[in-house]
Amino acid sequence: MSSPDARARMLGDLIAASHVITLEQLPDLVVKHAARVGWPGVLVYLADLQQDVLCLLAGRGPGAGGGAEAPPDVVRVEGTLAGRAFQTGGIVGGPTSEAGHWWVPLLDGTERLGVLRASAAPDTEMDAQAAVDLRNLAGLIALMIVSKRGASDTYAQLVRRRRMNVAAEMEWRIMPPRTFATDRVLISAVMEPAYEVSGDVFDYAIAEETVHLALFDAMGHDTAAGLTANLAVAASRNRRRQNAGILSIAEAVEHALVEQFGSSRYATGLLAELNSATGVLTWTSLGHPTPVVIRKGRTALGLTCPPAPPMGTDLGMLPTLSRDQLEPGDRLLLYTDGITEARNHEGREFGLAGFTDFLIQHHADGLPVPETLRRLIRRHLAYHDGRLGDDATVLLLEWSGPTPYRPARVEALAGLPEHSTAEPPLATPWAPPARDVL
Repeated sequence: MSSPDARARMLGDLIAASHVITLEQLPDLVVKHAARVGWPGVLVYLADLQQDVLCLLAGRGPGAGGGAEAPPDVVRVEGTLAGRAFQTGGIVGGPTSEAGHWWVPLLDGTERLGVLRASAAPDTEMDAQAAVDLRNLAGLIALMIVSKRGASDTYAQLVRRRRMNVAAEMEWRIMPPRTFATDRVLISAVMEPAYEVSGDVFDYAIAEETVHLALFDAMGHDTAAGLTANLAVAASRNRRRQNAGILSIAEAVEHALVEQFGSSRYATGLLAELNSATGVLTWTSLGHPTPVVIRKGRTALGLTCPPAPPMGTDLGMLPTLSRDQLEPGDRLLLYTDGITEARNHEGREFGLAGFTDFLIQHHADGLPVPETLRRLIRRHLAYHDGRLGDDATVLLLEWSGPTPYRPARVEALAGLPEHSTAEPPLATPWAPPARDVL
């Protein structure tokens, strides 16, 4: 292994070289620089839209494959070491596994992008410093991917496994990342059918201590539904960014939909604000399923609110605000009726109880929240034989409590031996509970 100074110089040189490259040039750039510090043939795999497989972002230069044997273009998430790294957030592998490869999660904050495959000499051990080096390299590459993907059709083509409809194209473009975290909250969301979604859309934003949440479900299952949902999000953001409250935001969405469509198109919605310092949740429902709180990992509590009509109906009925106090560790669930009311071939609904029971049962597994939601949507699809007649969306917010998280030095999170005296890296509030090296 090279010296710490050499590794620092490598990362700095990689940053400098990345400013004027395309996403397609990134793999070769990474190979060139990582080889300088003892990691030859580094490969980048990105998760597909449904997070079922990991797809190789192929380089074009010599040595991009990390050896004479061509690397696989696609690796499944289920049942592979690469998938295990993606699912758990830990470094997986070793010199004796899968041709001596290490698999390192690619994370932009807490958003899972894919995994990095790194090779080393057969006698290389994964000590604390090596784990830190690989995580630093993977973190930098993740930032580069995020900076390039917005202007890259290659990224969109790589992570899609089949054709996407126009409504879904609009929806995915307008929504924020599927996972985001601060020192008090984690937000994660999933949405299906990923390639044919039409009327569902989620949104969130943070302004100082206030966390804004929104979920809209536009009528219909066509391009017009996508237009309605997009207009609802745009109107909501526009009014919210004028420091307006929830009722004013709902009024703005109502006005925008009526102005554009008369009263022929509408959207149900749930608008909420969480004070992350106090745990006070303020929210309202406009013809939408009301939230559920999972408390202490074992109890599902349904919240209530006086009913109000969907936005765009032009009925002149104002919604009512509700307020609830969250407890540290609570998980707040916002969802659309497609997750609870869709029926299987026998006519049975997945149901709210089935939905919350799944999350409660998997809470004890200790997996990151995004992985729990990925498994939930896989279970939901399987229950309906892979065919959904309605969009199904879940947004989960976990509140850690009023005290901002202060990073702790945790040996288990650094992959250190039990009695190591080396300095482990700082843990994050949403880090996986397992050791890095499995």
